[in-house]
Amino acid sequence: MTGPVNDGDPAAAATSAGQRDPRPEFGIYLHVPFCATRCGYCDFNTYTAGELGSAASTGSYLDAIVRELELAVESLDSASAGGGGVRPAETVFIGGGTPSLLGAEGLARLLDGVRDTFGLAPDAEVTTESNPESTSPDFFEGIREAGFTRVSLGMQSVSPHVLATLDRVHTPGRPVEAAREARDVGFDHVNLDLIYGTPGESMSDLDASLEAVLSAGVDHVSAYSLIVEEGTAMARKVRRGELPMPDDDDLADRYERIDATLRGAGYGWYEVSNWARPGGECRHNMIYWRDGDWWGAGPGAHSHLGGRRFHNVKHPARYASVVSGGELPIHDSESLSDEDRHIERVMLRLRLAEGMPTSELRPEELERARAQEAAGMLALDGDRVRLTDAGRLLADAIIVDILS
Repeated sequence: MTGPVNDGDPAAAATSAGQRDPRPEFGIYLHVPFCATRCGYCDFNTYTAGELGSAASTGSYLDAIVRELELAVESLDSASAGGGGVRPAETVFIGGGTPSLLGAEGLARLLDGVRDTFGLAPDAEVTTESNPESTSPDFFEGIREAGFTRVSLGMQSVSPHVLATLDRVHTPGRPVEAAREARDVGFDHVNLDLIYGTPGESMSDLDASLEAVLSAGVDHVSAYSLIVEEGTAMARKVRRGELPMPDDDDLADRYERIDATLRGAGYGWYEVSNWARPGGECRHNMIYWRDGDWWGAGPGAHSHLGGRRFHNVKHPARYASVVSGGELPIHDSESLSDEDRHIERVMLRLRLAEGMPTSELRPEELERARAQEAAGMLALDGDRVRLTDAGRLLADAIIVDILS
């Protein structure tokens, strides 16, 4: 479908959500589909200039995404008496792709689009992802003046041979330099992303990356194990025997090294793959993990409102065409059943350091959780259940066991 549906309209779902007290937190996600090059491990909805040709441009994208925000507010307004379905964004996250390719001016236009439609809460967190090579002091100063409060920089590794395996194009020292530039213009919240377990990465390579992260003085670090996604260039290399698959035991050793190093430097883990200094947690991602609401705008973006999920058409040219015709670019949607929502709550909230209330577990699930507690994987403390340090290494398997 290419517009709102009557019986399953996301806006109508938001109306019922708006009657809850308190309402869940609400954020806006804006997807930028452009990349200078395609990384071999990436399966995101992104396109290089050569892949798009003349089918889509930065200008048409900016026009279309702002128009989608306008259509979203119109849809929410029409579905709720007095416009109660529209509320200011408590967080805005611009991801991709490579949002920094839009430059400070393009990113400022996106944020202005949110201000002019949904509006921003007074203390809104506003984040953009950025590739270090497409940033500069002027870039950071420009987005800071536009109202951005947080920057997330892709680092992955400082080892040239690891970056080459990942098809990353930035120079090894640039992410740390970019993080310092962002801090120098006044950003209190700066994140560096790491990927560990890349074929050919040694433990000393990882240690060097961690040392660089700590030298940058950032308040947030994300570290993700390499996942070989089907359909990617890396998956084809693995299939041909050119690269080995990451080893689970090796990944566990590296995770423990990352955790020990970061915690020793004053970072606390608050989600299995994320560490922050006090107050540096990413509020937008917490909306996802705590089952909040968000509107995702842009090609292929996903949304969740009031127990209903929906996502947009993927290709930028098709997306722009639908939006320019005055329709929301929704490709498909689904209403989550109570069972679906229960499963998602357990899957997402147990990944958080804060855990989840034991009252949200069914009796048979609580029994399985107690068995995991006896095995040292979970801690049942009062009315909450949390992963232990050992349990974090097997989080997915533990969650599957509880839900089985």
